[in-house]
Amino acid sequence: MNSTPLRQLGASDLHVSPLTLGGNVFGWTADEATSFAVLDAYHAAGGNFVDTADSYSVWAEGHTGGESEEVIGRWLASRGRDRTLVATKVSQHPEFLGLSAGNVRAAAEASLGRLGVDTIDLYYAHFDDPETPVAESAEAFSSLVEEGRVRYVGLSNHAPNRIREWLDACDRNGWHRPVCVQPQYNLVERGIERDLVPLARAEGLALLPYFGLARGFLTGKYRPGATDDGSPRAASARAYLEHPRGERVLAALDTIAAERSVEPSTVALAWLVARPGVTSVLSSAREPRQLEALLAMADLRLTAEETALLDAASA
Repeated sequence: MNSTPLRQLGASDLHVSPLTLGGNVFGWTADEATSFAVLDAYHAAGGNFVDTADSYSVWAEGHTGGESEEVIGRWLASRGRDRTLVATKVSQHPEFLGLSAGNVRAAAEASLGRLGVDTIDLYYAHFDDPETPVAESAEAFSSLVEEGRVRYVGLSNHAPNRIREWLDACDRNGWHRPVCVQPQYNLVERGIERDLVPLARAEGLALLPYFGLARGFLTGKYRPGATDDGSPRAASARAYLEHPRGERVLAALDTIAAERSVEPSTVALAWLVARPGVTSVLSSAREPRQLEALLAMADLRLTAEETALLDAASA
């Protein structure tokens, strides 16, 4: 990925790698030493964009949230910030739930402390908060940009109507607009193409999909009769086999992967990063070995015929 051009993130001055490295596993299924090895390998390959959240990994036994940010912060401290851009999120940490103005500010300060940085490059509203007026949240995020605590704002897991409401509030009041949206999007989850993708493209919002490999399903390791690898996401990944589309997509991926001598996951991410409006795709690796197939997607250009095969299989 070293020679792969960076991509401009929406209307921002951030330029990011086609692969965003997901930090959800850091301090959880990847211990600190392994997390550092993954981050080092990603950086050495030219990657420059790491994504986390203040709530990672609160779901793990004995964890309280913020573990991923702390690991990334220690890595940044030991390696130097250099060219690495960091995105984090607010709304799900047990101590900082929701998107009220006071909560957004307090959560941002806590994240800055854990990351050991003066400014968060991209700060997401992680999940919509129906209890808080959108205008209150939008103003709070904009204020953080004004103060230099945050460079740019993003929205994650927000419905199109709520994104529109947020944009309208910013436009009416002269607040800093979001520059990107982060939805779930992959070969077996294409529902956002009906409404969110057209909105994002019309408003100049970059798309940064997560679950690009459908919780690991599109790696090809979850098949009828295959033994699970013990991943916490195995059950949700296997659920895709309950629809005929799942096996159709795996067959198409297998065909292209064999012809191009790459992994199915490389093909799946190459398809996604080439979709209209997509700037970078988010994926995580529990060990450096898993990173190779992810990084390879930046250099794989699918033909029109290969894209059509995947489109038809996933329709």
